[in-house]
Amino acid sequence: MADSIPSAIDSFLTDCAARGQLAGSSVVAYRRDLKRLAAWCRKHDIDRLEELDPAALRSFAASLGRAGLDPRSIQRHLSALRKFFRYLADQGVIEASPATDLKAPRARRKLPRTLDPDQVLQLLEIKGKKPLDLRDRAMLELCYSSGLRVSELADARWDRLDTQQGLLRVIGKGDKERIVPVGRHALAALDRWRRTVAAFSGTQSAYIFISAKGNPLGIRAIQKRIGERALSQGLGQHVHPHQLRHSFASHILESSGDLRAVQELLGHANLSTTQIYTHLDFQHLAEVYDEAHPRAKKSGGGKA
Repeated sequence: MADSIPSAIDSFLTDCAARGQLAGSSVVAYRRDLKRLAAWCRKHDIDRLEELDPAALRSFAASLGRAGLDPRSIQRHLSALRKFFRYLADQGVIEASPATDLKAPRARRKLPRTLDPDQVLQLLEIKGKKPLDLRDRAMLELCYSSGLRVSELADARWDRLDTQQGLLRVIGKGDKERIVPVGRHALAALDRWRRTVAAFSGTQSAYIFISAKGNPLGIRAIQKRIGERALSQGLGQHVHPHQLRHSFASHILESSGDLRAVQELLGHANLSTTQIYTHLDFQHLAEVYDEAHPRAKKSGGGKA
C-alpha cells in the first residue's frame, strides 16, 4: 500500500465503504474531514505519513480552531483522524497511531434558553389575590430577583431573610453559604405572602414556600408550579426555574458587564480557579445589583 497521504486516505475510505459498517453519511463526513487534513499537509509541504507525528497533528488541530470551527466540529475531525490512523496501524502501514492521545477542546455546554425582560415581566405579573397567587408570585420574584437554584428556593427560610437590608442567606451546593440581594419587588411580594401564609396553611413554617398542608414545597413541586404559571401567564412555553436563574445572570451581565460580580452572586466558585470570592467587596456586588437588575432599580423616571 502506498504510504502517500492521499493514497492512504483513499484506501481507508474504500475500506470503510466496503465493510458497510458505517452509514453513507459517515463515510462522506470522513472524506470531507480527511480532505481538510490533506489540504493542510500540502500547505505545509508534508508528503509522507511518517511526517504526521503527534506534534504535526496538534498543529493541524490548532489550525481548525483558528479557522473558526466550533469545538464539536473539531472533535468530529479528530475522531476521523483517530479512526484513520488506527486503520493504518491495523494494516501495518505505520507502527502506531500518532493520534491516540490527540485531545479536542471541550465543547461548550449549552445553557438553557433565557427569557428577555419583557417575558420575565409577563411571567411575574400575576394579578390574582388568592393565597396560591401570592405564594407563586413571591416564589417567582425571589427566584429571578436573586438568581436562586431551585434547590435554594425550596430551602429558603424566613429567618435567613433580612427585609431591612434586602438580603437573603442561602445555603448552596456543597453546603456553601452566600448572601444574595433581594430586590424591592421580591421583598414586597414576600411580605404579602407572609401576611397570608398562616391563614393559608394553618401554621407558620420556617420555610418560606409551603403547601396548603404546611409542608415545604419540594424541588419537583416548585418546577411544576413555575411551568404551569408560565403557561397560564401566556408565555406559550414551559419555563424551568433554571431559566429564571440564567435570565437573572444574563440580564445583570448585559447591563453591568461585570462577570466577576455575576459569578459571585450565582455562587459559581468552581467557574474559575483564580476567582477568590471571599476577597470581593460585597458592597460592590450590591451596587452592581442595584444598578443593573431590572427589578431592583428605584422607581421614578425610568422603568422599574
